[in-house]
Amino acid sequence: MIRRLAITLLGLAWAVPGGAADLTLPAGARALFERISPLDSYAIPTGPFDGVAVPVQMIEGRVDRRSWRLEAAVASTLQILAPLREQLEAQGYKIVLDCGDRECGGFDFRFGVEVVPAPDMVVDIGDYRFLTAQKGEEDVVTVLVSKFGANAYLQVISVGSEPIATIPDAPPIAQPVRPASRPQSTEDVDEAESTASDLVARLLAEGHVVLADVAFETGAVQLGDGQYQSLELLAAFLSANDTYRLALVGHTDDVGALQDNISLSRRRAQAVRARLIEQHGVAPARVEADGVGYLAPIASNITQDGRQANRRVEAVLLVQ
Repeated sequence: MIRRLAITLLGLAWAVPGGAADLTLPAGARALFERISPLDSYAIPTGPFDGVAVPVQMIEGRVDRRSWRLEAAVASTLQILAPLREQLEAQGYKIVLDCGDRECGGFDFRFGVEVVPAPDMVVDIGDYRFLTAQKGEEDVVTVLVSKFGANAYLQVISVGSEPIATIPDAPPIAQPVRPASRPQSTEDVDEAESTASDLVARLLAEGHVVLADVAFETGAVQLGDGQYQSLELLAAFLSANDTYRLALVGHTDDVGALQDNISLSRRRAQAVRARLIEQHGVAPARVEADGVGYLAPIASNITQDGRQANRRVEAVLLVQ
């Protein structure tokens, strides 16, 4: 049975597969992601991280993956999850797993379960809750709620045997696309959009990203006159999402004394910050800069390629 979606004063009414459960989501929930697989498998988390892995049970059926964003959410993750849990219990679902970030297993649990890719689902490993509910052998619902900055993110993955209604499309977090400076083919546009999506997705998912096109020679602190796509993308992202700000962190190879390298790395980060402000119009209060010298390498300093990789600037995501 395909159930009808309805917007009510309480929020968004949504049917879970199998015709057995209807979830009313919090008012203002904005749909970000939807993928329905007529026949797929899903590893259902059945317990917290046990020191080795997250216990799971494999189940097959119609798998529905969805996510939403609750903008400027005041409620805690528990306050968001509890009404959904009550609705499932009222409709005959048995709660198999119900845990918060620490008791679930923190980082290990988060990366041991299936999560919709960022930016359509963003999880703060220090502020999330997870629930698994099962009814019979075929109908399963898992719910993941996390707060990130001023927003909350909600993911529901369900397995059942019957089709479900679809949620109208809604745009995800604004994605910057580099302005075209020349006529572009379809392949060019696809590549530019993919690059933008990758940079922003890594920034949101991991909290930091290397600005790969911003490179420095040994001892150099000045940026060239060329266009740096990563800076264009960061500026567009900040313009479209006022919840966030950035810290630019400079890094060096191991040539020279530590304090000299810290100073050098700080000046590199400051050069990138200046470029964002002067050429891309980023407000000075939205971006800060510092350096750590050679204390956080990402490659071996034994080789020339490794030293070059370590001479970098990273963008770290901060919340306003």
